[in-house]
Amino acid sequence: MTDQQFMQRALELAVCGNMYVAPNPMVGCVIVNDGKIIGEGYHHCYGQVHAEVNAIAQVKDENLLKTSTLYVTLEPCSHFGKTPPCADLIIKKQIPKVVVAVLDSNPKVAGNGIKKLREAGIEVEVGLMEQEARHLNKRFFTYHQQHRPYIILKWAQTQDGYMDCNQRGATHRQEYWITNDELRYKVHQWRAEEQAIFCGANTLLNDNPQLNVRMVEGKNPIRMTYLNDSISDDKHFFDGSQPSWIFTSKNIPHHKNVEYFSVSEEHWVQDMLKVLYERKIQSIIIEGGQQTLNYFIRLGLWDEARVLVGNKIFGDGLQAPILKNEVQKTEIVADNKILYYQNGEI
Repeated sequence: MTDQQFMQRALELAVCGNMYVAPNPMVGCVIVNDGKIIGEGYHHCYGQVHAEVNAIAQVKDENLLKTSTLYVTLEPCSHFGKTPPCADLIIKKQIPKVVVAVLDSNPKVAGNGIKKLREAGIEVEVGLMEQEARHLNKRFFTYHQQHRPYIILKWAQTQDGYMDCNQRGATHRQEYWITNDELRYKVHQWRAEEQAIFCGANTLLNDNPQLNVRMVEGKNPIRMTYLNDSISDDKHFFDGSQPSWIFTSKNIPHHKNVEYFSVSEEHWVQDMLKVLYERKIQSIIIEGGQQTLNYFIRLGLWDEARVLVGNKIFGDGLQAPILKNEVQKTEIVADNKILYYQNGEI
């Protein structure tokens, strides 16, 4: 096997920590001796030991570590957090060579792990499959480099570009699904992968969304909205089944089971993102509605968009947002499809 294949294996392991390690990054590690993997591991859960520790623990004969190479997807940590520094463990075990995919952008590490290893006489290579490693932890890097969470826009639309049919004059809102069951399952999987989910006040009032992961196994995201008017507490948002946050620029009546944050009316999005950064929220899905999505698009405050296109045609109604960016990828799911957009580089 080649160096790239060993790092690819480490990246595959890292993904196993998805949904469980935030706000830590996903990290995978393999230890190779004489061309064979003798130990491998990944970061399982926030607060638990890191990938390097798990990989070293798998090695049955520790003497082999003194002639081995350690491949890791992110720079080994050099500070005491919830666990001791991995760089110190690597030095203690006398592993002579370390190959790192990408440097850690956390200011507490930021090259210090590499420096500590090299000062101990360990050979260190950096940059193998760097782009793949950056993409894997795009939430982590966006959070530390831009001081805000990674923002994912998501909406469903018909083939002719409508989010909703024409409901003008209707006494009761017509309920329907634009997309198929497979895509609804996929949306719940996406929710389980992110820390927070946001919907606008109109969506909260008209659609009464649950914003949970009831169709899959996983942790419910924190529900969020921007609200400046009183609203009845019979909505799912207030049921206490998962954390719910309201951002507001007005003095509105408080509800139980909800945390409130004061933001300015003019810059509520920026103020909200500042709060999320301070609360270590590294990712958020913006699920709508139309005004909210267009607001984030106008501000340029989004990193990725996932547009679910059903096989229905409305002919009239509420037009979906329009992105000027090129489609990066199209995924076909039965008779529906998903268009993926990217806003800038990771």
